[in-house]
Formats: sequence, C-alpha cells, structure tokens
Amino acid sequence: MADNSQNPASQSQTGPEHASPMDYVQDGAVLLGCSRQGRDLVPESIELKLANRHGLITGATGTGKTVTLQILAEGFSAAGVPVFAADIKGDLSGIAVAGTKLPHLVKRANDIGLGERFGNSAFPTAFWDVLGQQGHPVRATVQEMGPLLLARLLELTEPQEGVLNIAFRWAEDERANGDAKMAILDLQDLRSIIDEMGKRASELRSKYGNIAPQTVGVLQRRLLVLEQQGAANFFGEPALDIDDFIKLSPDGRGVINILAAEKLMNTPRLYATFLLWMLSELFKKMPEVGDLEKPKLVFLFDEAHLLFNGASQAVLDQIERVTRLIRSKGIGVYYVTQSPGDVPDRVSAQLGNRIQHALRAFTPKEQKAVRTAAQTFRPNPEFNTERVIQELGVGEALVSVLFGNGQPSVVQRTLIRPPMSRVGPLSPEERQALIEADTENRTKYKEAIHGESAHERLMARNSPVGQVKDKLRRFGNLFGLK
Repeated sequence: MADNSQNPASQSQTGPEHASPMDYVQDGAVLLGCSRQGRDLVPESIELKLANRHGLITGATGTGKTVTLQILAEGFSAAGVPVFAADIKGDLSGIAVAGTKLPHLVKRANDIGLGERFGNSAFPTAFWDVLGQQGHPVRATVQEMGPLLLARLLELTEPQEGVLNIAFRWAEDERANGDAKMAILDLQDLRSIIDEMGKRASELRSKYGNIAPQTVGVLQRRLLVLEQQGAANFFGEPALDIDDFIKLSPDGRGVINILAAEKLMNTPRLYATFLLWMLSELFKKMPEVGDLEKPKLVFLFDEAHLLFNGASQAVLDQIERVTRLIRSKGIGVYYVTQSPGDVPDRVSAQLGNRIQHALRAFTPKEQKAVRTAAQTFRPNPEFNTERVIQELGVGEALVSVLFGNGQPSVVQRTLIRPPMSRVGPLSPEERQALIEADTENRTKYKEAIHGESAHERLMARNSPVGQVKDKLRRFGNLFGLK
C-alpha cells in the first residue's frame, strides 16, 4: 500500500476539542452504535476479521442510510482499511473535513453513552469522477471492460452481442498476427473496428460467422448514444490502476475514495456497469490472501439495485461469482439499497453483516417487503422485528453482524453513532482544493493519453500505401517477403 501524503485531509485533526478516530475502533471492531438490552447500553460493531464477509444496508429514503455509510467509512478508515464509496447525492464528500458538534449530534452521542468522547475529525479522502469534473478522471480501456459488460451497457440483443464479440475476437486475432497496434482503447477504436468489419463482412464470414449490415448499424448508433451520455470520457488511457484505491495516509488511516456520482446517476446503466467493472478488476488483479485480521479494501455500493435491474443471466452469474469469491482477496463489499428484495437471493446469501433502517408499508407490496426484511434476521425474543422495522426513527436501525466463527448475532435495535466528519457536502471550492492538493493522483490521471490504436491503425491501412502494406503483411510470406 502506498501513502497519500499529498492529501491535506489525510492529516488527523485531533486535540483537546477532537476525539481520536481510534476511539471508535476497539479490540478489532468498528463501532456502529449502541443498543439497549435491559438496563444496559451495549455497543454494536462489525468485527474487522469478518468485515470481508460483506454486508447489506437497507432502508427507505430519508431514514439515515447516508450517515450510516459515513460512519462505516470513518470506522474502516480509522482501522487502517481503505474504502471506496459512490457519492450519489454529494453528501458523503463532507467526510474530508471535520464536523461540528451540532446539538442533535451531541444528543445522539449522549444517548449512546459517548458523552465527552464524541469529537470531530477529518478523514483522508481522494475524489474521483468518471466525467472528470468533480474528481480525478477514472478511465478504463474498452478491452478491459470486455464484451459482456459492454453489451449490457449498450442494451444489446443476443445477435447484436454476438457481433460485438466478433469485433473483440477479430481485433485480438489481428494483434496475435503481429499488428500490436490493433488495440481497442476507446469508443472511437471500437467504432472503427465495427465499421471495418461491416466492410469486410463477406471476407470474415467463413471464420467468424455472419456480420449483418443492420446489426453493424445498430451497434454504431448505440455507441453514438453512449458517447453523447459522456461515456467517451471513461474509455481511454491512462487506465485506472486499482492499487491507487488501496492507500494509507501517513498516520496509518485508510484513504476513503469518493466517486462523484451525482451526474453519473443520469445514466444509471453506466454507473452500475462501471462499478461492476471495478469489482471485477479487483477480483482479477488482487492476489488470494484468505482470511485476514482486517480487509485490504471495503467497497460501499450505493443504489445497488441498479446492478441487477435488467441484468442478463451471464451478468448475474458474474455478480454472484465475484461477490462469493472476492472475500478471499481481502475485499469486503457492502450493498446499499432501499429494500432487501432489491438484491437477488443468491447474492443476498453472501451478505453477512446487515443494517436495516426503517421501511414504510402503505401498500400490500410494501408490507410484503417489510415481512421479507424481517425474515432475513436472526429473531430477537424481546421484540417483533417486522413491527419494529416500521417504527424505527431517523438514524436508528436493526443491526445483525457476524461474530465468532461467522454466525449472525441476534438482531438488535440500535442507535447509530454520530459521525466525526461533516454531515453534508463540501463546497465546490473545498473539493477543488483537495483535488489540487492530491498531486500524485492529479499528475497521473489528469491528462488523457491518445496513442496509436485501432482507429489510427485502420485509417493507415485503408490509405493507398496502407492497402499495399496490408497485403504484403498478410500474403508476403508466400513469396518470401517480410
């Protein structure tokens, strides 16, 4: 793990007026809040050694999910665990600066027994943005994204997906035959590849199958729409190095990576596909480490229902496989959504740590969702879980976490602790100052690189001189030419 010493928010702001973030990390556990059991206030916390068994955070809009995300990120950071979180409304950005002792936060601290130990602190934060506006640009090459995820992003039918797969395979074969510059790095490269395939459909049919002109036209139109939605900013180089999400600040806290997603949510399929790509990249590139004393990274996936909406069976299989196996890479994934029913059962079964905020039940469908949510918890004989889910106040939740050898705890009605950082967004000036101060990531990612790849290569090939060279390249060996 590398340091992020250039980030001013990485410096602890503790002292007489500031409690230490480590106050909320005790005996290998991250404090969530406190439940009342009889006359006693009992801390509810996630054990770090079981945090890579994933989690689910659910609740209706306005019940406190964002603050729960904030205190989770604070706790993992304080324990030396880097965090990635998507910031849907911009509110999570306040984690980069110290909060203030607002009356309702002080009251909550007193209600759960923190008292004078409640203080304020900033946390080390790095900002990212697929659109490159509110954070360091995040890019991936089209090759890295692959045809499966790209087909989902483009909402292709099976025949259309087949032609897209041919495009990737043909470019791969061209590189294998010695033309290394036939790389598909950005959408312009992919458009050129598909256009060239359409022109050479009869020549390529015997090896790759039918390439219908109508399908080529559909793919080109879908790619054009994707470009207009801003996806062209995402595809290209320099591609994101996953290791840049796994950093510690000089004082040993984990850097919290915030993805600005306010504008990205205007294209929810791009948002969901990007985060699934990121999970897949972590799964592919991180080594097997087994069970550690604490995770190497915690991934907080807000609006997780978008991941599953309209997903093909192949995509659902990939999500399940990554969720099930990525814990052995030391990665904990926490899905955040409104209802437990938003997550398919085979994925939900992998999520051991659960935080349920209030749900409303005005319709039969909503009542069924409450009943389903209650059934996911280990019952507490002291109360009716289904009824309590509807009674919870803002900042209150039902909590069941893994302990011991991985068994779930009895569900407890819990007051979530107040955050140490600011509740609410940064100003544009504050955000920009932090982005500029993060010189390592800014230097590495700010400027896009436009090298020679498939688009430029095909333009050169189709020139008069290029056509002669291409024939020599393909058939020259028959005549002893090189």
